[in-house]
Amino acid sequence: MLATAQFIMVLDTTVMNVSLSAVVKDLNTTVADLQLAITMYALTMAAFMLTGGKLGDVWGRRRTFAIGLVVYGTGSLTTALSPNLTVLLVGWSLVEGLGAVLIIPAIASLTAGNYQGRDRALAYGILGGIAAAGAAAGPLIGGWFTTELSWRYVFAGESVCVVILLLFVRIIQDAPPLRRPKLDPLSIVLSALGLGLLVFGILRSSAWGLLAAKGGPEINGHVIMPFGLSICPFLIGTGLGIIFLFLLRQEQLERQGRDPLMPSVLRKVVQLKAGLTMLTAQQLVLNGTFFVLPVYLQMVLGKDALQTGIAILPLSAGVIVLSLGGARLASRFSPRALVAWGMVVLLVSIFVMLSAVSQKLDSGLFAVAMLLFGAGIGLCASQLGNVIMSSVPQEQSSDAGGLQGTAQNLGAALGTALIGAVLLSSLTTGFHSKVSANDALSASTQSAVVDRTSAGVPAASISDVEKALATTDLPAAEQQQITDDYAAAELDALKQALLAAALFALIGLWVSRRLPSEPLARAPGDAEDDAVLDAAPAAA
Repeated sequence: MLATAQFIMVLDTTVMNVSLSAVVKDLNTTVADLQLAITMYALTMAAFMLTGGKLGDVWGRRRTFAIGLVVYGTGSLTTALSPNLTVLLVGWSLVEGLGAVLIIPAIASLTAGNYQGRDRALAYGILGGIAAAGAAAGPLIGGWFTTELSWRYVFAGESVCVVILLLFVRIIQDAPPLRRPKLDPLSIVLSALGLGLLVFGILRSSAWGLLAAKGGPEINGHVIMPFGLSICPFLIGTGLGIIFLFLLRQEQLERQGRDPLMPSVLRKVVQLKAGLTMLTAQQLVLNGTFFVLPVYLQMVLGKDALQTGIAILPLSAGVIVLSLGGARLASRFSPRALVAWGMVVLLVSIFVMLSAVSQKLDSGLFAVAMLLFGAGIGLCASQLGNVIMSSVPQEQSSDAGGLQGTAQNLGAALGTALIGAVLLSSLTTGFHSKVSANDALSASTQSAVVDRTSAGVPAASISDVEKALATTDLPAAEQQQITDDYAAAELDALKQALLAAALFALIGLWVSRRLPSEPLARAPGDAEDDAVLDAAPAAA
């Protein structure tokens, strides 16, 4: 039950990523707008996950899990029927996100409540493997449905799966909460607003500029540019300030003897902080790279959604083998060692991917990169759930589950926003630079192209660029020059986005030093053999 729900949660985003070009065309929107939808989905979950975790203590974890399934299924059905981007934003980014807010912490806390010791390590290893497998299977499942039928069938199918899960939800064991805490509305507002402004500012930096203003929101036709700068750093700074106020509010509530949304004592648990930070870094690299890959495969190589899924398929093998193998290795090696090796493999995979992109390869070397990338993610995913949830006592499992969901989805939102921003801003800058330096274009054409794309150059396939240029009165020779400049700029932007992903993987490797240096599956002095964990792959 819990593993199936976990699979659906992860499958959702990867399906949207691999169906990117089909959704853009179907809803008559742009890659940048779909980037907004993907980021807002993760942002909704990151902003309200603490609240969702606390509601598990208020309503009971099994009931919260069931309510979340109903909300999530409603959002999935709305997404499947979306006629435009606005409805997609409501159904997928908002309603589905709010359903996941209730489901994800409940999965973590119900697992903690039903398993102990070695069994808990194995359970979290399996959940990590299932989550990673969902990320790996999503491209293939979404690709097949998108190519043969429609991307809408995947979301309709999720609604059906939710109904089936609801029929069996009573078989889950759940101990009643020892006490029912009261939610503080101000804490909910501060956490959601702070995280929302932080990620939204990063997201819009590709369109509005990170420091120098390239655009911005308008009031009565006037672009908002504080002190002549982009509004993005002010959004980010305000978000960080509100998060600081949220932390102060939690301390105030504790002094008053009231229930905080996030107990301050959790901020002092070294193992918990290390696990959450590492999970954020892993999700940032994973989701940022998954946003870039479909752009490369579909926009540069011209693959459809199914071909994209097949190209990413080797990633599945790496994820499944290493995530399940990681559960077995947890009895012999520390989380620090396993996660560090996972990040090293991730770094290697990204540089292999860069080599494949440079040569415009769609097989061989690219498949090796996918296999290594999956292996790195699988190693990390097999460890971090247990690191986080084993760091707190059972009565705080809902709080830890909420923090885990927040870290996971904050990382996802930041990955899509940051690496997506690198991709789109590099594309605009590179295209303008190449057009301006192209002596085969007249000065008037250079000026016109730069002016027409001053608000940003969208990621598009070469055929779409050719079709757009064919509607202009430019000479055929100049159209070809502009198309060539765009193709070169798009490839350069992809490389820069992958380099950004490599940088974050390197940061993750440094952060992994803070993880526990002893195996969590074996308590100190425990001489029992490892037969249980040796059977992990078969059990999973």
